[in-house]
Amino acid sequence: MSHQKILIWYRNDLRIHDHEPLYQAIKKNALIIPFYCFDVRQFETTSFGFPKTGNFRGQFLLQSVANLRASLQDLGSDLIIRKGYPEKIIPEFIKKLDIDAIYFHKEVTSEEINVENAVKQALKPLNTKFKGFWGATLYHWDDLPFEVNQLPEVFTSFRKKVEKNSTVNPTFISPRKLLSFPEIEVGNLPSLEDLGLQKPDYDSRGVLEFKGGETEGIKRLQTYFWERNCLKEYKGTRNGMLGADYSSKFSPWLAYGCLSPRYIYEEVQKYEEERVKNNSTYWLIFELLWRDYFRFICAKHGNKIFYESGLQGLDIPWKEDIERFKLWQEGKTGYPLVDANMKELAATGFMSNRGRQNVASFLTKNLGINWIMGAEWFESLLIDYDVCSNYGNWNYTAGVGNDARGFRYFNIPKQSKDYDPKGDYIRYWLPELTMIPGDKIHEPWKLSQDEQKRYNVRIGVDYPRPVVDFFKSVKANEKVYNASTEK
Repeated sequence: MSHQKILIWYRNDLRIHDHEPLYQAIKKNALIIPFYCFDVRQFETTSFGFPKTGNFRGQFLLQSVANLRASLQDLGSDLIIRKGYPEKIIPEFIKKLDIDAIYFHKEVTSEEINVENAVKQALKPLNTKFKGFWGATLYHWDDLPFEVNQLPEVFTSFRKKVEKNSTVNPTFISPRKLLSFPEIEVGNLPSLEDLGLQKPDYDSRGVLEFKGGETEGIKRLQTYFWERNCLKEYKGTRNGMLGADYSSKFSPWLAYGCLSPRYIYEEVQKYEEERVKNNSTYWLIFELLWRDYFRFICAKHGNKIFYESGLQGLDIPWKEDIERFKLWQEGKTGYPLVDANMKELAATGFMSNRGRQNVASFLTKNLGINWIMGAEWFESLLIDYDVCSNYGNWNYTAGVGNDARGFRYFNIPKQSKDYDPKGDYIRYWLPELTMIPGDKIHEPWKLSQDEQKRYNVRIGVDYPRPVVDFFKSVKANEKVYNASTEK
């Protein structure tokens, strides 16, 4: 009996568990040919000239693909790996292996959709079935209680309707064995150098040594939920900035699809039955819902999320002050909370959610700099970069997104005192401020000459003076913002 041949085109879904294309192909008793392409377009530069995929993310991706290959080999199969353009490579396989269908997970943003369309176009003369599945969110697209074009513009309204009217589908069964596929050169995993990247130095100060792959993602969940029992306190600790366990840190594995959100949901349910059900267990699901929301917003609004004017279409005259942007990038703004977070990002490819909100607010509301520059810098560096969440959050913080409530800014000195009261996080990343005691560390520009001597720090020499006056800069940028909204 000859089996139908189905190519599983892997993209941001680098896992075996809860994988519908794989599951549906197995149901058809098909001969499965798993395939991953390192699309060279993902290793070019952004519009402001940053590497589109930086060293940290590149390394995480390579580890994830290597782990997927190992998992498939354990099942008796393998992963074909190529580098180039999927729309050129896939048709070659179709002809060589006489493939009947291609199954894949759909994406929602333009670059990914363009690649899907290019592949679809290239397959037309070959008469090969091209079938996409929805699998990146907790709630399935088909199960929303409204059409995507009717998606509420306010998150709370979306959340309430979904929680009341929709259910989360169970995860798909994982395969136990796969058939080996026809003789073909499977290809080598490229090195970082092959992708134009360098091996990032691991900084021991990082919150966690993030390793890519489904195995590591599941291991992180087991550690966080079951071994360390951290989930029960998640809501109270999630705004932390220092240490491995103030938050789940699932985001890098979610971003590459090494962890399915539904798998996390089922583990939370299990935890609620076996350990405790409280605000914290709910809050983890609440955060997954935000992730869903940004993806559905992208599906609804398309490219608007990438426009300078954002989802609201606000024509704000943003600055593109390269010198000041560099100070922000390098953690030299003179505001310790901002600088510590930017140093952490540059050194590790990660930053807490609280940190992200603060540094984004400072760039847009204090420096008045084009938010797209910030979004692209995050895209380049963040190990957990997710196109929808990244651009959705930057839209929101810049005041040009849906659900953005006018000119809202983060009071950085106050945030610093609220979320790093003893200055432990700041001292960790800014050793030049180590000797400054207690509260004084949050506003070092206020230190007298005597205090600077005593604490062994010269403001303007060892640590920069503030690049702007905090409240004056907020007022000036609010004026600009309000003028744009009144047009």
